[in-house]
Amino acid sequence: MKKLFLMLAVASLSLNAMAQEDPTEKYSVSTNSFWSNWFIQTNLNWSSYTVGTHGLFSAPFRKFPMGTDKDAACQHGFTAPSFSLAVGKWFTPGLGLRTKANVGWMGKAFDSDAPILVSVNEHVMFNLHNLLGGYDESRVWNFIPYIGAGLAHTFKTPNGVAKAGTYTFSAGLLNTFKISRKVALNLELGYMNYGTEMVGAAVGGIVPKHRLNQLSLEVGATFNLGKGTWNKTPDVDAIKALSQGQIDALNAQLTDAQAENARLKDMLANQPKAGDPGTAVATKTVTKVVAAPVSVFFNLGQAKVASKKDLQNVSELAKVAKDNNSKIVVTGYADSKTGSAAYNQKLSEKRANTVADELVKMGVSRDNIEIVAAGGVNTLSPITYNRRATVEIK
Repeated sequence: MKKLFLMLAVASLSLNAMAQEDPTEKYSVSTNSFWSNWFIQTNLNWSSYTVGTHGLFSAPFRKFPMGTDKDAACQHGFTAPSFSLAVGKWFTPGLGLRTKANVGWMGKAFDSDAPILVSVNEHVMFNLHNLLGGYDESRVWNFIPYIGAGLAHTFKTPNGVAKAGTYTFSAGLLNTFKISRKVALNLELGYMNYGTEMVGAAVGGIVPKHRLNQLSLEVGATFNLGKGTWNKTPDVDAIKALSQGQIDALNAQLTDAQAENARLKDMLANQPKAGDPGTAVATKTVTKVVAAPVSVFFNLGQAKVASKKDLQNVSELAKVAKDNNSKIVVTGYADSKTGSAAYNQKLSEKRANTVADELVKMGVSRDNIEIVAAGGVNTLSPITYNRRATVEIK
C-alpha cells in the first residue's frame, strides 16, 4: 500500500512537470451556468476495516473476526463489500463538490445481527490535471484528490433499529478515464475515519477511545449531466486590438487620401490652360501606390487568424499589389511577455507564413511575398497588441 501512495505521488510530480513545458498553451474558461457540469457516480467497493492504528496498512485486506477483547480489538479487522452513489458539480475545471453516500454490509464482524453501515460525506474535489496543466476537453485521464467530512450510522438487518451514529472524516484519490463526452470510468482509493462511538457501540463500550478506519478500493463510472465541457474565454485584448488596428488602418488611409487629394488639387490649379499662347499641354499618366500597413491579429500562443475580418483589409491591399506588380512584406510578431525568445521567434514566423498563405489564396505570387519574423516584441501598448502580423507594400 505504501508503494501505491509513492507511485501516486510520483504521478502528481509528473503532472506538474508536464504543465510547465509550455505556459503559453494555458487559457481561461468561462464559468458555466448553475445547471451545467453536474455528474452522477456509481461505484462498487471492497473495503478493509480496522480498529485503531494497528494493522491499518500491514494487513488491510485480510479477513479477521472483530473481537470483543479490549486489547485484541485494537488489532482486529475485517473486509466487506459496499456500494456508493455520488452526485456532484464542477464549479470550475479544477474545483468541484460532491455528496457521496456509501452502503456497506459488515457481515458478522461486530455481532450476530450483521449490521449495515451507511455513511454520507461531502467532498471538496481538486482536478490536478486542469489546475496544473490547463483545461483540455480532449484529455482522457484526470487525477482528482479530495477531502471531506460527514455522518455515519449502522443498522441491524433483522429489524432496522439504529445501532450507532457518529461523524466521519474522509480523503481519497479519484482517477477518471474518459470513454465519451458523457461517460468516464472511475478508479478510486478512499480512506474514512469514524468517531469513537462506532467502535464503542460495536464492542459493547469496551474500547471507546479507538476509532474505526475504512480503506476502500472502488471501481465504477461517472455520468455527466447536461453540458460537461467549458467554453474558452475570448481574448479581450486581442478583440480590442482588432478594433483598434482597423481604426488605425482606416485613419492612415484617410490621411494618405487627403494628402493625395491636396496634391492633385495643387497640380490642377497650376496646370497651364490650353488657350495660353506658346503653351503646349502634355498629358501624363502617373501611377502611385499609397497603402497603409494592415494588421492581422492572433490569440495567445496561436498562429491561426483570430478574426477573418482582418483578411478583408488584406484582400484590398493584395488587389493593389497585384494591379501594380508590387512586392509585399509580411512581418510576424509575438508579445515578449509570454514564452521564451526561441518560442516567440518560431511563433512570429508561423504567423507571418499564415498570412502569406492567405495572400497566395488571394492571387498574389509567392515570389512577390517577403517573410520577416520579428520574434517577441514590446512595441505596442498594451503588450497583447503585439500578437499580430503586418502586411505592407514594399
